[in-house]
Amino acid sequence: MNNMTWSRKALTYFPAGSNGEFNLPSDLATVVSHGEGCRLTTADGREMLDFSMGWGSVLVGHADARIVGPVAKRLLQGTNFATVTDASTELAEQIIAISPACDQVRFCASGTEATMYCLRLARAAQGKRKVLRFEGAYHGAHDVGVTNLFPTERNDPPQPRPSSDGLTAHENGGVLVAPFNDLEITTRIIQENKQELAAVIVEPLQRCLPPATGFLEGLRQVTAECGVLLVFDEVVTGFRLALGGAQEYYGVVPDLVAYGKALGGGLPIGVFGGRADLMELASESRQGSDTYVWTASTLGGNPISCTAALATLNILRDPASYEHLHTLGKYLRHGMRSVIDRLGVRAHVLGDGPLAQIAFTPSMPHDYWSSQHEDRQLARDLMLQLFRSGIFLNPMGTKLYLSLSHTHAACDELLNKLEESLDQLTNTTAVAAS
Repeated sequence: MNNMTWSRKALTYFPAGSNGEFNLPSDLATVVSHGEGCRLTTADGREMLDFSMGWGSVLVGHADARIVGPVAKRLLQGTNFATVTDASTELAEQIIAISPACDQVRFCASGTEATMYCLRLARAAQGKRKVLRFEGAYHGAHDVGVTNLFPTERNDPPQPRPSSDGLTAHENGGVLVAPFNDLEITTRIIQENKQELAAVIVEPLQRCLPPATGFLEGLRQVTAECGVLLVFDEVVTGFRLALGGAQEYYGVVPDLVAYGKALGGGLPIGVFGGRADLMELASESRQGSDTYVWTASTLGGNPISCTAALATLNILRDPASYEHLHTLGKYLRHGMRSVIDRLGVRAHVLGDGPLAQIAFTPSMPHDYWSSQHEDRQLARDLMLQLFRSGIFLNPMGTKLYLSLSHTHAACDELLNKLEESLDQLTNTTAVAAS
């Protein structure tokens, strides 16, 4: 029997003691045992208030009986068949009815796969190899998704900068980069590269940065005029901002769309879809032709994930669900602004719907560079202090996720700890400076 503590096991068996991104110091290495609602319990018995919610994949809440019940029942009928099932067919029908962009869909196991397949379809359909993405956006773990994810040095657009070793998509002009919310520069790049540019991929709400007025509409217009496909990465915004996602919320319809996260009710899922003429390129009857696009996923459309997704959609169809998510999101962001104002800290609060983030910036951010913390150490120390105080979040300082299981009381608990932590840190910094 291994007598190591859970945290020591995590640090021994996983690089940095995590499965990626969390970047916790060794004394905060955490192993989760279980969760209920908006709270989780670690393997050593500590209860924490969760504002990560499986990086937004658990929109309803942990262990919700409305999802657990149907999933448990479906488990008795087999877990995976690697083919179309009654559950995946029903889910496809519902997604197509909800999503303005989708005539047809295919399932995969993650948002990473969904965005990857969208870009593959776009390149094949256009007979072009370049794609345009925006600085600071995340489109999954593939090469395009991790290019310019968190650049540390400015490049003149459209030059890319990889955010990881081992990437190749950015080489030889395969990936172009533009500043989010700058329609003028983006339009110029698209027009100058339209002969080689297959697609533009965008998070309609980039991390927690809302689109400027007219930005998405302008993207839709210029891509259509230049014969470039528009891809919405709705892995985060899909089914979170509205039942119809960003397409419904912002009123702009792309050519292809990728979904994931919240749709699965906490189980792994990915979906990509679009116009029938584009999706038809993935038909196996085209194999061997010049315009066949290979897509497949062993666990894509498995009946367990699809059953969870169907249960999730049933919950989200209640108009009270989105009223709750948006009301609570506004309440949290307003509370965060109040804390910042009371303490006289130079910072801004970003987000929309059930999403929130603090940016320690002198002015309201509008793109990646203007959203970068002026005081990175303060931002890091604040996230770690909140984690120590019992708030489970991503200490890299990215967005906070709300769920249907969160309440005003849960938000107040976070806000109280935010004020206490920020007050302590800013006073400590002021004393040290004097």
